[in-house]
Amino acid sequence: MIGIIMFIVALLMLLTGFPVAFVFGGVALIFGVFSEGLDLFAFMPYRIMSIMENSVMMAVPMFIFMGNVLQKTKLAEQLLEAMGELFGRVRGGVAVSTILVGSLLAASTGVVGASVVAMGVISLPVMLKYNYDKKLSTGVICASGTLGQIIPPSIILIILGDVMGVPVGDLFKSALLPSAILVGLFILYVLAYAFFKPEAAPALPESAVKESSLVSCWRAFKAIAPPLTLIIAVLGSIFYGIATPTESSAIGGVGAIVLAIVYGQFSWKIIWEAASDTVKVTAMVFAIFVGATAFSMVFSYTGGEEIIEDLMLSLPGEKWGFLIISMLVILVLGFFIDFVEISFIVVPLLYPIAELLGIDLTWFAILIAMNLQTSFLTPPFGFSLFYLKGVAPPGIKTMDIYKGVIPFILLQILVLGSILLFPSFYGFAL
Repeated sequence: MIGIIMFIVALLMLLTGFPVAFVFGGVALIFGVFSEGLDLFAFMPYRIMSIMENSVMMAVPMFIFMGNVLQKTKLAEQLLEAMGELFGRVRGGVAVSTILVGSLLAASTGVVGASVVAMGVISLPVMLKYNYDKKLSTGVICASGTLGQIIPPSIILIILGDVMGVPVGDLFKSALLPSAILVGLFILYVLAYAFFKPEAAPALPESAVKESSLVSCWRAFKAIAPPLTLIIAVLGSIFYGIATPTESSAIGGVGAIVLAIVYGQFSWKIIWEAASDTVKVTAMVFAIFVGATAFSMVFSYTGGEEIIEDLMLSLPGEKWGFLIISMLVILVLGFFIDFVEISFIVVPLLYPIAELLGIDLTWFAILIAMNLQTSFLTPPFGFSLFYLKGVAPPGIKTMDIYKGVIPFILLQILVLGSILLFPSFYGFAL
């Protein structure tokens, strides 16, 4: 039972707010020395070296760099202004434009914090000015800002692909339909909300819409075309076999610099700041990776994996029982800990069991990715909620944000359930 106690101690330590990498590494060291002695860690240098030589994970810093550069080019501002002008004439139009911009930012930058903050600063004041419901406004911004966790190229999908040994390109392809359905459901919810409660999401007055529909369409096209071109270049190079995900991430990095030049925002200061931010985030991810590797090694040596495997294989319903319990466990853990910790600690325990049960690992990875996206929205520790609260006007209370995200969490769970129950619709084999 040492492994199980170790797992519980690690979860409790994570709730204290202590740095994740040190929690995993420290707990592994204490329990490893207690159970097996220092000799257990003799192979750690080789494990760390294999992490550093992992070519798939090289895509992580490149995509982060791409997102950081684009975030500094005022891409979000231009997209929100153009799309708001285009859709503002219909009820709920500003909220719909926020969702569409969120999906474009997700596919081009994937930086959740930057997307939520940008839309919170630009779109939220507009919605509040025209008497949009506070809960709807905050929910839309938080939900659309987190779309970068499922829309390719997603960092979650890269990590899951590496952890589970599934080609990242296959995950990118498989995530397109679920993410498109999720975006569509978000928009339908907003339009339905505006239809039944017109006063909660009114159309903008004529005085606020300064240009004709044709001019608005042209402005929207000019704003969308550059990032859309980059998205097609990055994902197209993967889907058509021209480049690997790692190579396409380099295309994305170069493309982001080109777009910075196109938007007239290029400077060496931007490149330096983007590179610095990339190094910080990458160092955090890989530090967690090293700590998680030590944790997994000790957990395995102390028999924890065998206990988890026996427990999961003895569940009623076999494959379906395992899938339902796995999704529930990940959903509950997402309320309290980050997707990176779940990916590096929980997923390595689950996917070998999925493989034993004959479950398609690509399908299983997409289920996990969709599930992990909700972790950014679920109170009390959803990061998107904190990002928005940090830039929201004083009139927006934390409870407004919590209530606002609940319908979008339910929509994500609905899509997750549809992927689980109807895998063939999404192109997965049972």
